[in-house]
Amino acid sequence: MRIHVIETDGAGGLIHYAHQLCETLQASGAEVTLITGQHYELADVPASFEVRPVLRLWPAIEPPLQGRLAGLRRRIRRVGRAVRLTREWWRLSSIVIADRPDIAQFSIIRFPFLGFFLWRIRRAGIVTTQVCHEFELRDAPGPVRRAVRTLSRRVIRSFSAVFTHGDSQRTAVIGATGAEPGRVHAISHGDEGLLVRMADAGGDLRRRYGIPPGRPVAVFFGGLRPSKGLPDLVDAMAEAAAEIDAHLVVAGHPQGVDPADLRRRAARLGIADRTTIDARYLPFDEIGPLIRTATVVVLPYRSATASGILQTAYVFGRPVIATAVGALAEDVDDGRTGLLVPPGNPPALARALVKILSDPAEARAMGDAAHRHAGDFGWGPIADKILGVYRGLGEAA
Repeated sequence: MRIHVIETDGAGGLIHYAHQLCETLQASGAEVTLITGQHYELADVPASFEVRPVLRLWPAIEPPLQGRLAGLRRRIRRVGRAVRLTREWWRLSSIVIADRPDIAQFSIIRFPFLGFFLWRIRRAGIVTTQVCHEFELRDAPGPVRRAVRTLSRRVIRSFSAVFTHGDSQRTAVIGATGAEPGRVHAISHGDEGLLVRMADAGGDLRRRYGIPPGRPVAVFFGGLRPSKGLPDLVDAMAEAAAEIDAHLVVAGHPQGVDPADLRRRAARLGIADRTTIDARYLPFDEIGPLIRTATVVVLPYRSATASGILQTAYVFGRPVIATAVGALAEDVDDGRTGLLVPPGNPPALARALVKILSDPAEARAMGDAAHRHAGDFGWGPIADKILGVYRGLGEAA
């Protein structure tokens, strides 16, 4: 079975996910080709499958525009990128049609008009499928999000098979898009063993961040987006500070959240000296040390589907505090591998922080359980289920 996996993001969590899935599909007997952008950050990582970093797109991770004319420059850039995106998706569809794989598997489809290129591929007799990491623009303004969701329904329904992370997301996708239930399949997210193999440089980042030895640390890691609930986390940490002497580290690339706003919020609440905002895209060799800095990894999301950050915490043996949204409610064993709290509820989040950060023995026990639980998210069963679905599609044809 020849499978083309298309992941246009050349950096960040989605390409890490795609790499690990491609490795396992290839090991399971498929012939896999990964097509991605030229800014492919895993170029030095050995791969058993073919990689084609051919799409001439912009970097998935780049610094935000600054200055007085940033708004105008952003609008001009948006127009130029729309033209480039259209051109590159024409090239992409032409490449897939020329190669004629058995399956063309896509990731997030961020713009409904890209459905034309999916139709072009299907018209050539190629089966299209999707790993649906997201089915709406979570961080877009409400009217835009609702419009895109409406326009995207037909795109989702056009795939011969759609894979979601967890049963709750399967139900959500079916309900939101009207997709045939028999075409939508739940899989686990998959662990982040790649980061252990490639990004574990040893040590932690306490000295870099000026955190005293022995002080417990809550770490947020990932893109700084509005849907991630970062103001809730700062508010909760300020409330928890009345009971515990702890430190908060927020590390990640700004994507719609101004780090200066978070710093000002921490200062206003009196925890500036116990809050570190490391607003940048962390290189591979700092990810392991960052997670080892954590007593607990916090995912205060207001909405989500699943999270590679949760899996990262697990493989490094750290407990989590997560909001009960999306597949997080399924993947966190509440009270064993971490704690679940309601979204948008800083007081509940503060109580969870106090519970874990004030009890080192409990934190270690949860971390050990989390490390064991990481084994339940192996890629082998995920690849087996995907290939089983693909074999069924071939038999039906």
